[in-house]
Amino acid sequence: MITAIKNIIDYRELIAALAWKNITVRYKQAYLGIGWAILKPIALMLVFTLIRSFIGIPSGGVPYPVLAFAALMPWIFFQESASEGVQSVVGNASLVRKIYFPREVFPITGIVAKLVDVGINALILAALMWWFGIVPSGYVFWAPLIILYTVLVSLTVALAGAAINVYYRDVGAALPVLLSLVMYASPVIYPLELVKDKLLLQRAAGEWSDVLYTVYTLNPLAGIIDSFQNVVLRGLPPNFHALLPGVILVLAALPLSYLFFKRAESYFADVI
Repeated sequence: MITAIKNIIDYRELIAALAWKNITVRYKQAYLGIGWAILKPIALMLVFTLIRSFIGIPSGGVPYPVLAFAALMPWIFFQESASEGVQSVVGNASLVRKIYFPREVFPITGIVAKLVDVGINALILAALMWWFGIVPSGYVFWAPLIILYTVLVSLTVALAGAAINVYYRDVGAALPVLLSLVMYASPVIYPLELVKDKLLLQRAAGEWSDVLYTVYTLNPLAGIIDSFQNVVLRGLPPNFHALLPGVILVLAALPLSYLFFKRAESYFADVI
């Protein structure tokens, strides 16, 4: 991992140039342009709000539309940056064949480019908070660290996925579908507090309740989304109890994902 950090520093200008290229190509000749980064979370927020009007999802005193948007911000960033990272090596096949530089630059570039969308959505979230009269507390300064952790989670998926996708292109096609399903196992539509109440307080799964809650929080997005809502909307510190299982998983999986990517890297030019 020290080598990876050194490569990021040494090739930072290349990463910046490729990220800017990704951003400009993505919105080139699109009528709405960068408005597509705004349309998706707002549309999903409205759909979730409509669903909530039928099934009565609790929001813990926070207006549900802003709670849902705050959940969608890190979720959409993870979903799109992981998908972009997985497709990044195949999508830059011409560069892979022509010149050598550390190939992890490609997944990192895909993730960095998506940070622009996070910045745009942060402005929308701030406008929603103003509209609903929500004033952030000092805990809001945890938000950048939570987004940084989300970057590491995305990179864990992107590195391994990008390497496999070179050999088996079905991975790139299947990942967006898989991530869409994972959304329902993350507290995006419903708050984490609802899961905690069902399993830890009501013991809905009996003696397996504690185990199932731990398994649920092994999904890093569970702790990320709840903590992001805490620090931005609820005036609370990050939910470290919910973050811990996912952090342990990412700390174990990220180095393995990187090593797997570097082992596969030697044959990219031959296979791609």
